Amino acid sequence: MSTATLTRPDRARVTSWLQNYGVYLAVVVLLLFNIAFTQNFLSAANFRTQLVQAAPVCIVALGMALVIGTEGIDLSVGSVMSVAAALVPLYLGAGPLMVIVVALVAGVASGLFSGFLVAQLGIQPIIATLALLVGGRGLALVIAHGQLVQLHNPDFLALGTGDVLGVPIMVLVAAVLSVLAGLLVRRTTFGRHLVAVGGNRPAATLAGLPVKRVLIGVYAMSGALAAIAGVLSTARLAASDPNDLGLLMELSAITAVVVGGTPLTGGRVRVLGTVFGALLMQLVHATLIKHNLPDSAAQMVQAAIIVAAVYVARERSTR
Repeated sequence: MSTATLTRPDRARVTSWLQNYGVYLAVVVLLLFNIAFTQNFLSAANFRTQLVQAAPVCIVALGMALVIGTEGIDLSVGSVMSVAAALVPLYLGAGPLMVIVVALVAGVASGLFSGFLVAQLGIQPIIATLALLVGGRGLALVIAHGQLVQLHNPDFLALGTGDVLGVPIMVLVAAVLSVLAGLLVRRTTFGRHLVAVGGNRPAATLAGLPVKRVLIGVYAMSGALAAIAGVLSTARLAASDPNDLGLLMELSAITAVVVGGTPLTGGRVRVLGTVFGALLMQLVHATLIKHNLPDSAAQMVQAAIIVAAVYVARERSTR
């Protein structure tokens, strides 16, 4: 028996371990590296900044994880964030609650549209959501007349800069949504149907599961979460900027999900892994910037991480 044959089970175990726990190890390694080599990394202000900056990616990635769990993809999340940002100045006069409601309605409507294209018309998810990726940002620019609008409502701005018992509101929202997403996947019938649809859609259909409702539901949730992230990011920036808000967010979210251990082939959703995937992406970006490397370097590293994570997932699926 060859050495390659003898080592194959060991390689399979290593691959499985990396997919399940690699993201946690990577976060710990980056934390230790920064503690040792990055000035002022251990300050409370820096940790607060890292968590706040990771929160929008985490929120969007939760919705992306649900979609990928059904063997889909949602490229429209950045544009949905942009639409939410464009709507803020129009309804801010009625109060922050009205802004949140309107943004959620817009996000859910966007998700329902994508879900309808995928579930009812049978259009490939990447094509259906690509259409909204382009059209959604165009709609946002039309709504905002292509202008950046400064915001001054203190109640609204508190969503991005305020805290509750010392915990930033953005981080608190991300934490609550993460818990709810975990409960949805693990403790509800909808979550079990989601995993079944992603694992084997034809079998789920034959078993009488509500496949179309599940598909439409996950895209609607993804749209709603992207809208929430758009509102919070707008509040943090104190400006509505549909030109730039949410750009490349879909890539960050997909990376967080894949690195977190959710396979692109569907049938599984790792919520905690997704949260740590978002933290990992933020730490990678912050580490490179703090060591005087350009933002383009962070994007290249992100691309390498995606390739590595997909390779690990592929190796596991072929064993």
